[in-house]
Amino acid sequence: MEKKYIILFVVAMIVAGFAGFWLYREQIFSKEILKVEILGPDTAKMGQEIEYTVRYKNNGNFVLEDPRLIFELPENSLTEENKTRTTQSLKDIYPGEEGFVKFKGVILGKEGDLKAAHAWLSYKPKNLSARYESDTTFTTKIEQVPITLDFDLPTKLEKGKEISYAVNYFSNVEYPLENLSIKIEPIDGFVFKSSEPVSLDESEWKLAVLKKSQGGRITIRGTMGTNTQNKIIFSAKLGMWVNGSFVIIKEAYKEIETINPLLFISQQVNGFPNYVASPGETLRYEIFFRNIGSTSFSDLFAIYRVDQNVLDLSSLESPDGQVKPNDNLIIFDHKQISKLRQLNPNQEARVEFSVKVKDFINFSEADKNNMVIKNRINIFDITEEFQTKISSKLDVSQKAFYQDTAGMDNSGPIPPEVGKTTTYIIAWQVKNNFNDVKNIKVRATLPQGIGLVDEIIPEGEANRFSFDNVSREILWSAGDLQAGGASTVLYFKIALTPESFHAGKTVQLIGQATASGEDQSTNKIIQGVAGAVDTNLPDDSENSGKGVVE
Repeated sequence: MEKKYIILFVVAMIVAGFAGFWLYREQIFSKEILKVEILGPDTAKMGQEIEYTVRYKNNGNFVLEDPRLIFELPENSLTEENKTRTTQSLKDIYPGEEGFVKFKGVILGKEGDLKAAHAWLSYKPKNLSARYESDTTFTTKIEQVPITLDFDLPTKLEKGKEISYAVNYFSNVEYPLENLSIKIEPIDGFVFKSSEPVSLDESEWKLAVLKKSQGGRITIRGTMGTNTQNKIIFSAKLGMWVNGSFVIIKEAYKEIETINPLLFISQQVNGFPNYVASPGETLRYEIFFRNIGSTSFSDLFAIYRVDQNVLDLSSLESPDGQVKPNDNLIIFDHKQISKLRQLNPNQEARVEFSVKVKDFINFSEADKNNMVIKNRINIFDITEEFQTKISSKLDVSQKAFYQDTAGMDNSGPIPPEVGKTTTYIIAWQVKNNFNDVKNIKVRATLPQGIGLVDEIIPEGEANRFSFDNVSREILWSAGDLQAGGASTVLYFKIALTPESFHAGKTVQLIGQATASGEDQSTNKIIQGVAGAVDTNLPDDSENSGKGVVE
């Protein structure tokens, strides 16, 4: 009996030993034995094709059987097969063996987005029943989105007025972008009227395929409500529809101030109470005397003193008053003007004069950002000063060169030849005279047959430079210029390939250039114009006159 228990005990120990051995084998294996990592760029441009390398190595003593690799590209990536998740079976991985698998995809997203790729590698160690998995991730930051998206609108809008503004877009992405849309957020108090192109829902505009160096514009018209807040934000998002989701790749915001309509009733200049004058312009002043009291005035006598620093007193004229240019004044006397002899309650009398603004105004440092005409009138014991703002003046120049300019060079024959491509450098310069000017934009149209070359100096201006393929209009958002002669310059390259009908003729390279901006002192949109330029290159000292196509 005792012997029987001994045998049972021995058998139990053997079974427990085998079980412990298999359990020990299962437990001593660590999934860390298989090292998996993803190699790729830390940063990338939006729309750039990225190659990921999944590298693995067996650091253990087991053969890893039936390995299966799953790789997942970052969310919303684009591939030729339109798949972001791939499963691939690998050969058995022997101890010390290593290998790698490559994957490619185009990543989408907006600037600053972190895009994570994932990899899972599962396997069975030889002679073990369990299946293990090693996984890893790799993150790439979208450092740059080579797309321009901005608003073309003034910094201030009047309440109750109809407005028109535009959203401009331009792509420098190497990859053609499809399924694009621009979404514009609704604005409280803005009543939408129309747009070009048309939008079905007044908030989303579908775009055609956008290739590199292509762009366009959406123009929206509507009315600002009278109860609009004093500051409103315009918001636009450019994105791509991927598998039913709208992936934002560029955003634009602009805060705009809304102001109440201006009204000035004591004086009108050129028929307006809030007229803004320009250098060299003739002004017609109307002075109104209105009795708002309950008793009459009689024998009115007024002295009007004009600003001799800004106005050309030799041009001073008045059909009503006595002009004294040497004393820079006009006298309005009831003895010569019958309507000033008696002014009853609620009655109004009007006198007038005209004078020219000086062509060149020698302003002081203190006045350079607040140029105004200061006139003063005295009647009885009442003194009133009237101020008329003077807008700044934008000088814009447009020149074309073949010779090396600003570190850029050209290629092709001079004079140009039929069937051969010649490149030219276009130089734009904008100069501001006085008053700070903001939101300066320079526009010109490229004639048919003239191409735009992807080369701009300064390079930092590329994101503010766009080209509309339909209208062929070039737009440079030049930014702001301070008062007192500040200037900015841009160089870009164009290309001409003359056709047979150009032979024996000069060819226009670019149309008239117009610079516009908002004078911050006067709230007036001011403009400067430069003429079109052709292949005769009048500003190129080495190649001037060599513009006839051969």
